[in-house]
This record gives sequence, structure tokens and C-alpha cells, in this order.
Amino acid sequence: MKDVVTNYDAAFGTHSAVIAIDEPGAEDRVYPGRVVARLVQQDPDSYRETAAFANAYPCDVINIQHEYGLFGGNDGEWIVDCIAQIRKPVVTSLHTVLPDPSAEHLRVARALCATSSGVVVLSETGRDILIDRYGVAPHKIRVVPHGVPDVPFRESAGEKKRLGLEGRMTISTFGLINRGKGLEYAIEAMNAVVAQHPEALYLILGQTHPVIRRREGESYRRELEAEIAANKLDDHVLLVDKYLDFDELLSYLTATDIYLTPYLNPTQIVSGTLAYAVGCGKAIVSTPYLYAQELLAHGRGFLVPARDGSAIATTLVALLDDPALRESTERRAYRYGRRMTWPNVAQAYGHVFADLLPVSAHSALATPA
Repeated sequence: MKDVVTNYDAAFGTHSAVIAIDEPGAEDRVYPGRVVARLVQQDPDSYRETAAFANAYPCDVINIQHEYGLFGGNDGEWIVDCIAQIRKPVVTSLHTVLPDPSAEHLRVARALCATSSGVVVLSETGRDILIDRYGVAPHKIRVVPHGVPDVPFRESAGEKKRLGLEGRMTISTFGLINRGKGLEYAIEAMNAVVAQHPEALYLILGQTHPVIRRREGESYRRELEAEIAANKLDDHVLLVDKYLDFDELLSYLTATDIYLTPYLNPTQIVSGTLAYAVGCGKAIVSTPYLYAQELLAHGRGFLVPARDGSAIATTLVALLDDPALRESTERRAYRYGRRMTWPNVAQAYGHVFADLLPVSAHSALATPA
């Protein structure tokens, strides 16, 4: 959300305001000055108050960055009532579109789309699902891709030296860790990879998801560590247990030769980590969840079956064996990723908002997120 607002303001000279969401326990959180109001997640009265605030605030368009779990009520239905009370155009950006929703989820999602003035999805696949399975009118839906940093195409050698990874062929996965990431299959694959490429190093970058940590502690990470030790892969698989800021993330991505997403959920419609890897021009190996199928089509990456360490290994070795194949794949990914850079995403949002306004100027943007 921060990147959307920052780049939108840079593109259009606006000063967007933000309505933040306070989940339970976040009452004492301190926000920057851009945050002009707070929606209390589990307080139904707060949704009415937020609608009244949005009506009175000097802005022309409200953009809701929507994710299930952020809003109160069954399947987040309280935000639907909030939108219904706002007397300005509301554009709802759906970060999740379930291909096979439950009846209750479908009811709420349809109401959300019907109440919103416009709906943004982050992929063409998401648009097709909304039309075919949710019955949303095509004219109401716009595709704005997941944003990525606008960085130059760079080889990995320089950043490897800076990170102390010289002489290694680096494979990486980043993001919050949970069992749905399928990391155990990637670790399994490293046995066969290392047999042919002893210089290979697999970096698993990121902390355990905070919800998972509260529920089960670090049990999954401990299991991964045990698997690494049992397979004598300590010199070839590294768990980097830390939150990566933007510069650190770009540094590791630049140093990466192959980016890997071995995710288990076949219906995943968006992945910010995959989007970033495409935007940075990485050679990518992924399981065939919906978003990966779309982003990696036409030779922009390689798909392997989920839960199949052998297939992962075979594809990784093929890329490590063939620098020319790796580079051509990187170039195709990078070219495609140019349309996804944050400045282009900001322009796309500008077109969406302008289509809903009686005049082309829009003075401010309130973004609950």
C-alpha cells in the first residue's frame, strides 16, 4: 500500500491520505502523518465512523486495498456496509480472488464488488475468475499488476561479492515462512543439485509468519533445520531468519541466479515475491499455481509439479548447466516486468480513478489498508 500511495502522489502531484486498520492489540501503534484516521478492525461502529469520515474528508476517490482477514464480520462483510455508506467513488483492489469460494465467501465477494464503484485485480487470471465464477460485470473490473521496483537489469557477481557469496551459484526463496511454501521439497531437491553443482547455495530468506509463530512457534523452521542437517546440506542451504528491508531484499535478489517458489497452493492468485523476482529479471522455477502460470508463460520461467523434489532438482540443474538458457530467461522476465514497475502501476491507478470522476483532477486519495 505504501508503494502505491507514494508512487501515485509522485506521478500526479497529489497528497494522498491513508486510513489505517488497527487489529486487536494495535491500539498504541504510532503512524506517520499521512494516516488521518484509523479503522478499528473488530468494532462495527468504527466502520460507520470511517464511512462518515471519508464522506467529510476532502478527497475524490477512496481506494480500499482489500485482503480477507483484514476486515471484521463473516468473510470481512463489515467493509461492504462501510462502502455502501460512502458517497464517493470507491475502488476496491482485491489481493485475493478464490477460484472455488464457499457459498458465504461468494456472497460477500459479490456484495463487495456490487457495492464498489470499480474493482481492481492484480492479474488477468483474477479478472477471468471474477467474471466466470463470481458473475461480476466485465466493465467493472480493471487489471493493475502487482507493483515491482524499477531497477536496472544487473548481473549477480557484484552483489555476491558484497554479500560474501563469491563462487556460489545462488538459488533463493524469500518471504514469510509457513508450511504452504513447500520449502521441504526444495531442500530435498538440493541433494541432487549439489551432487552435480557443489557450488550451489540455497537461501531461504525471511522470518516465520507471525500468525504461524503465535500458533505453533518455530516448529516448521525447526523441521527444516533438521532436514538440512540430516541431509548434510549445512554448507548448501541457509535459513536467513530475519526481516529484510527493501535494500536488503534487492541486494539478495540481485545476487540470486535462480529464484524458486515451491508453493503448495495451486489456486494462489497473487505472489508479491514472484512479482519482485520477475521485475528484477531472475530465472525462475516455480510450482504451477495460478499466478505463476500467468507470469511465467511464454518462456519467462519454468513450472514444475508441486511436492516433487526430483522435478525441482532436474530443472535447477538444467539452468545451472546452461548459462545461455538462464540469461535468455532472465531477459524475457525482465522485459515483461517493466509493465509492472511502480510508476506504471501508479499511472494505471490514475486511469482507473479518472474513469470514475466527473473531472480528471483528483485532489486526494484515502486508502484503507
